[in-house]
Amino acid sequence: MRTQRIGIIMHGVTGRMGMNQHLIRSVLAIRDQGGLAMSDGSFLVPDPIIVGRNSDKIEALAKRHNVERWTTDLDTALADPNDTIFFDAASTQLRPGLLRKAIDAGKHVYCEKPVSESLDEALSIAKHAIKMKVKNGIVHDKLDLPGLIKLKRLRDSGFFGKILSVKGEFGYWVFEGDWMAAQRPSWNYRKEDGGGMVSDMLCHWRYVLDNIVAPVRAVSCKIATHIPTRWDENGESYKATTDDAAYATFELEGDIVAHINSSWCTRVRRDDLVTFQIDGTHGSAVAGLHKCYSQHRVNTPKPVWNPDEPQKIDFFENWEEVPDNAVLDNGFKVQWEQFLRHVVEDGEWKYSLLEGAKGVQLAEAGYQSARERRWVDLPALEV
Repeated sequence: MRTQRIGIIMHGVTGRMGMNQHLIRSVLAIRDQGGLAMSDGSFLVPDPIIVGRNSDKIEALAKRHNVERWTTDLDTALADPNDTIFFDAASTQLRPGLLRKAIDAGKHVYCEKPVSESLDEALSIAKHAIKMKVKNGIVHDKLDLPGLIKLKRLRDSGFFGKILSVKGEFGYWVFEGDWMAAQRPSWNYRKEDGGGMVSDMLCHWRYVLDNIVAPVRAVSCKIATHIPTRWDENGESYKATTDDAAYATFELEGDIVAHINSSWCTRVRRDDLVTFQIDGTHGSAVAGLHKCYSQHRVNTPKPVWNPDEPQKIDFFENWEEVPDNAVLDNGFKVQWEQFLRHVVEDGEWKYSLLEGAKGVQLAEAGYQSARERRWVDLPALEV
C-alpha cells in the first residue's frame, strides 16, 4: 500500500473538544485506519505535532495517544516546511492572531468556530488567506451529524413541500459549580474572556439554517443572564458577565420563519440536547444528533381542542424514524477528510473562513438586536 505523509500542526487540543473530536476521533483515527484513500490509489497519513503552553500536559497527551511529536514552541513548528496545515481549537480571542501568523508562514489553515469575536476581524482574516493563496476552512461539524444529514435528505427530496417554519431547542442545565461541579468551563460565562451563548451558538445556527433549510436574512434576539453568580474550577465564586441564554427568531429566504431557543439554564425533556423541527405543507420532521423522525400529511392526526378531557391521541406514534441508509461516520472526522482532500487534491470544499465570518455576522447582529430591541438585517458578505 503506497502512502504519503501530511504534517499537521495542532494547537489547542488539550481542551475537551480539541482533544476528543479533532485529535483522537479525527486526525488520529484517520492515521490509525491506515490513512485517507486518495484518487491516485495512495493513502494520505496524517503526522500531527501537538502544540501547547503546558509541556507536562502536552507530553502526557502525546504519550497517551502515540503521537511522536509535541512542542511548546509554536514559532518553530510554523517554521518547519514539512508541516503544511495549521489547526487551532484554542481561545477565540487568540485565534485571529494565530491564524494570521500561520498564514504568513505559508500554512493552510483550519480552525474551530467562531473565527473571531468581531466581523471586521473575521473578514480581514478571510481576505488575508485569499491574498496569501492558502487553503482555509472552519469547522461546520453539525452538518455531518446523522440527524441533520437525514433532515437535509428529506429537504432535498421535496418531502416537506413548501417549508413554513423551523423550531430549534438547544441546551441543558449547566451546574453553577457550588454544590455540583460545572460541566462547562467558567470562561463561557465571562464576556471579558470571550464567553456568551450568542457568540458561542449563533455561529452554529447560521450554517445549520443556511445549509439545511434556507439562507438567513434577518434576526430578532432576546438574551438573558439567568444565573448571575457561578463558581469556577477552583471553587471560587464569580459574577457571570455575559448571556447564558438566547431566544432568537430568524427570517429565512422564502419567507420561512425559524425560532431557536439556546439555554444553559434549562432541563431537558425532549429527544436530545438539540432538536430541530421543520414544518412544511406536505410533511414535518424532527431531528436530534443521531435520529430523525418524519410525519407525512397522510399520517397526520386530526386533534380537536377539548380542555375538559385528557388528550386521547399519542402524538408520538404517528412519526416514523428515518433510516440511516448509509454508514455515517463521526462528523468532525468527515470534515477533516474533506479538508485534507481539498488541500492535497483541490477537492470540493465550501466551508471557508468567509463562511465562518457569516457566523460571526449573525452573532454580532444577535447582540445588536438584543441591545436595540429590534430586527437586524444581514447584508451579503464580500471579500
